[in-house]
Amino acid sequence: MDTWESLRMAGKTLAANRLRSTLTMLGIIIGNASVILMVGVGQGAQKYAAQQFQSLGTDVIFVITGTDNARRNVIAPPNRLVLADADAIATQVPTVRSVAPQINGSELAIAGNNTKRATLIGTTASYTVVRNADVSSGRFFNEEDTKRNARVIALGAAIAKDLFPQGSALGQTVRMRGTSYEVIGIMAEKGAFLGTNQDDTIFMPITTMSSRLTGKTSPYGVAVAVINVSATSNDNVSAAQFQIANLLRLRHRTSDINADDTFTIRTQQDALEIVGNITSALTIMLAAIAGISLLVGGIGIMNIMLVSVTERTSEIGLRKAIGASPSDILTQFTIEAVILSLLGGAIGTGIGVGGILLIAAVSPLQAGVSIGAICLAVGVSGGIGLFFGIFPARQAAKLDPIVALRSI
Repeated sequence: MDTWESLRMAGKTLAANRLRSTLTMLGIIIGNASVILMVGVGQGAQKYAAQQFQSLGTDVIFVITGTDNARRNVIAPPNRLVLADADAIATQVPTVRSVAPQINGSELAIAGNNTKRATLIGTTASYTVVRNADVSSGRFFNEEDTKRNARVIALGAAIAKDLFPQGSALGQTVRMRGTSYEVIGIMAEKGAFLGTNQDDTIFMPITTMSSRLTGKTSPYGVAVAVINVSATSNDNVSAAQFQIANLLRLRHRTSDINADDTFTIRTQQDALEIVGNITSALTIMLAAIAGISLLVGGIGIMNIMLVSVTERTSEIGLRKAIGASPSDILTQFTIEAVILSLLGGAIGTGIGVGGILLIAAVSPLQAGVSIGAICLAVGVSGGIGLFFGIFPARQAAKLDPIVALRSI
């Protein structure tokens, strides 16, 4: 019997038992759809994270107080970065374009009858340049505001709506800890970043925040949490990182030349690689979990095919009696198993691609259809059908025609 005849007979047999064939394919359908969907969502998460980091600016460097080991040492906390360090970086590092020191806090903001717990950032006028932050209306505070400790603030887009739902926030006042601050600007919407809504942030001059809210927390000046730095170009990021490190080592070095650094320098690329590694690991884990259903689907195919062999014992005996060879029987049952797997894989692929497109339409994730994931899922499903279909097919091929005919 030729392959075409085996295909035709396998198709007729599967069509005659539509419900059983559909239920047999269900595991493969779910497995394929899950693998493709999980890989697509994982890749979408990677793209979304990359876009979020790029929105900060591609040449951004973050100088953070302490190292990982020092920050875990509660008894001897690390020397803090101070405002003077930021000034030194701005004036002494030639590969640096702008510097924006930053103090972080959280305060209850009150405007009339409306209150809102907001993230508070004290910084300088350079923040908008370094962190690629735009002002939608009004203005950001300038160097003069910082020098005179002006009581002015710029509101994130979301908190501006929460505090002033009935009209414009520009020119209005917001109270924090009993002090009034004039709203001089509304920031453009930026959305959430690493679980933090950037639009729920209030910005004020760093000198105002340190003198009125946080106080002086370092004997060497105004302590800062982060120094945001932008290099003169993307090509100079590594050079700027090296020069900043050398400058701060000179400023913070103790008498011990082997002392550890009291700061950590991270670039945008470092952060992007960390997030990329995390999302890649999660994608692989999710795809592996989803792939288990492919294995379950293969076992289901073997189960049903074994039942089919038992039900069709008389048919097998009759075919052998009229001249069908064991290889003919083996080929037919193997083809049936492969057809079930490939057809289930194709249907699952369609469902998975549809799910990805739906997620991309209703969420910020730019989930994409991975051709590699499709090829892998369909190939694995076809291989599973072949692997799990061989055993029932061999069982059918080994049937003694005399014994099989007695069952008629």
